[in-house]
Order: sequence, then C-alpha cells, then structure tokens
Amino acid sequence: MMRAMKTWQRNTGGLVLGLGALALAPCSKADGSIGGPVPFANMPSATPTVGPAAPPPRPLSPAAQVGKLLFFDKTLSASGNMSCATCHDPAHAYGPPDGRAVQLGGPHGASPGLRAVPSIRYKEFTPGYADQLDNPDGFSLPGPGGGLAWDGRANSLSEQAAAPLMSPFEMANATRADLVARLRTSPSAAALTRLYGAAALADVDAAFSKVQLALQTFQIEDPSLHPYNSKYDLYLYKQTGADLTAAELRGLKVFKDKNSGNCQGCHLADASLDDGAPAQFTDFSFEAVGVPRNPEIPANKDRAYRDLGACGPLRDDHTRFPEFCGLFKTPTLRNAATRHVFFHNGVMHSLEQAVRFYNTRDTRPELWYPTVGGRAKPRPDADFPTYGLVTAQYVGGKVQKFDDLPPANQKNIDKQVPLDGRAPGAKPAMTEQQIGDLLCFLQTLTDDYQPGTPPADPRCVN
Repeated sequence: MMRAMKTWQRNTGGLVLGLGALALAPCSKADGSIGGPVPFANMPSATPTVGPAAPPPRPLSPAAQVGKLLFFDKTLSASGNMSCATCHDPAHAYGPPDGRAVQLGGPHGASPGLRAVPSIRYKEFTPGYADQLDNPDGFSLPGPGGGLAWDGRANSLSEQAAAPLMSPFEMANATRADLVARLRTSPSAAALTRLYGAAALADVDAAFSKVQLALQTFQIEDPSLHPYNSKYDLYLYKQTGADLTAAELRGLKVFKDKNSGNCQGCHLADASLDDGAPAQFTDFSFEAVGVPRNPEIPANKDRAYRDLGACGPLRDDHTRFPEFCGLFKTPTLRNAATRHVFFHNGVMHSLEQAVRFYNTRDTRPELWYPTVGGRAKPRPDADFPTYGLVTAQYVGGKVQKFDDLPPANQKNIDKQVPLDGRAPGAKPAMTEQQIGDLLCFLQTLTDDYQPGTPPADPRCVN
C-alpha cells in the first residue's frame, strides 16, 4: 500500500495528515472498534481471503469503520433509498448490480444518470489527473491520465466521494447542510460521534469533510476493495491449483500481442515499472474509442447533447481544448467478466460484444453504427453476424461511424491495433479462435477464485 499513501500525499497535499488525525481520534473503544455494527443491507459479513499481492488483512481503523457504515447508509440520500453500495454493490465487484446503461437516483429514485457506473475496486493506486501523466509501462510517452470517474475530474477518493452525495441524479443532497442534517438522524451518527466527539456534526463543512475522509479511509483499508485473489493473481505467484489452461494461456498471448488483441497497450497485465504496484489492468490513460451513441440513455434523446468525456459536460476545465474531446479514462479489466454493461455509456451488454467491437469497429462498422438511407433486407443473409448492435442488414446507404463524436473531434480517435483504422471489409486483427481464447483469459481476472476450480466454460479448458 506504500504507493497508495504516496499517491494521496502527492495529489491532495495535507490530506494524509488529516486522515492520520482522524484515525487516531481518541473516542473509540480500547480495542479500536466503534461499537456494535449497524446491519445495513449488502454489507459484507466476512473478510475475503486476499491473494499474495495484497497486504495482509488488518482490523479496520475507527475512521474506516465509520466510512464503511456511511458507505451502506441509505438514509444519507434524499430518497432514503440509495447508498453508495446501491450502485457499487460488493456482490458485483463494487460495480452496478444490473444491466441498466445508467442507474436511477435523485430525490425520488427515478432520475437517470448520464454514464455507466464503474467499479470502485482497485482504485488505491490511481494517481491524480494530469494532462501529461507518466505512463506506468515505462516507455509510452506521457499523456492525459489518472483521476477518478470516467473523465478523471476527482483527484482522490475523498474528492470523488462528494460527487454522488451531491449529484441531482444520485443521492441528491441539494446542499452540504442537507447531507449533514440527514447524517445527524442516521444510523451512522452514533458511531461517528463516538469517534469524533459529540460536537462532530455541529459544523456543516467540518462534518462533510469527515464524511469524505471516512469514506476514503474505508476504500483504502478494506480488503474487499483490493483482494488481488483472481486466478491470474494466484497464477503469477505460482500458487497451487492456479495453473492457466491451454486456452487461457493462448488468450494471455493474444492479450499481449501487438498484432492481434493488443490489450496490453492500455490494460497492463504486469506489475508497474513505475513503482512495482500489482498488475492494475489499466495504465490510467485517456483514449477516444468512438463507441456508438446509446439510445438507452435518456439524455441522448436530445440530439444536441454530447458526452465528450474529458472536455465535458461533467468536467468543465478542458472545454476549450478540443484535443481532449471524446477521451475517457481506461478502466481496469479486473472483474470485467462480471459486468453487465461496458464503456462509459453502457452501450455494450456483454464482454464478448465489447471484444468484438474492438475487433470489427473498422472492418464491419455497419454492425455497430446506424445506417442512413439504403434499404434493410427483409431477412439478413445467413452469414450476417448477429453479435453487433445493428441486427438489420442494409443494401446501400451510409454508415454513420462515430455517431456520438462530432466530426471535428474524430481526429482524437485512438489508432492502436486493433482500432487502427483498417478498411471496411479488410481482415480483422483477431481470428475467431483468438477471440475465444482472449475471452477465456479475461475470465481469469475475476476475483475470489478457488484454487483447483475448472473454467465454467468448457471451451476454456483446452
């Protein structure tokens, strides 16, 4: 965890000192606990068995215990029905629990968000945002990277925690005073005042800061947020019962091969050359992939609305810099096989569909983007692929490639294999065999692997 502490210190100035002061507050019990736990729904009841790359589990500090209560406390929302864990469900690797492109929140629990919910697992090594961030692979040129959320607008877990508390389509507290008023009557209040003193909730700004820091401390300390216990983790450390199968090994090769999958170009499968952090399966960089517009997002009904990632609308400090438009932060691929939606707008609904999009975005764009003009066949040809977003086969017309990115910003599109702009109808970067093998490998990144368990998919054995 050394780099985690270094990261917070580098990105937040005196924040680490503030955490230490909170963690050493004298109002907890002699054994370090804050009293009996509050039985919130979804709260994990047991400490996970962590992998060899994770630090040994230790009892949570008093501040982290308070943060855990706050994380699961629905009474802190305007609706009374939403907590942090509603969207970041521990049972789903701290990601969304369902296949909605965006989750519902707000004062009545009916306001749709603007982006797909990412997992908050494995954020302890995420650096603060920088326009020229050094890449942890040790050789790529610096570029936009780091930060939390899809656009990197939060520089620490503490800063990020404030966003959903105040967002009108999440927990929807109109003001900090509203949040603190709810906190004073919440099930978490007693534990917080036992830790910080009876006057802890008297000052609104001080109380809000305590909430932020407690949530951050929970996310840094709790082993369920960074267990490093996937099959791949155990394989790297040569643990008994964690040998990769032939298909998984082939998939790892595809993952790293610059001429086929090339996933390693952004999703590092090795320890960081910067500081030796375990494989994060992201280099924290920002890329423009040009995923299709998602009509399932209500905001997209307004054709003038554009989600341009690093240059808005939720981030406002890069709006004058068109070179940032369309760029989103590279997510980790850990637990990707457990997700129901993919990319910042949740437009893909399976890991296989996401992989196939990468493979055929350029060679078969008609499978992913709408066609204007032309005529749809009454019935697609027998060999017309069914894995894309577009299920109708058109004769004539023009494919509206990159339909969610204005033409002026399409020069920002990533040009790495397999997204290298090869011509329509050309041979894609990966074969069917390689796609299958890659999917087998990606399943080894799912946490809580039990040594000796065979792959769930029999195609991943040989």
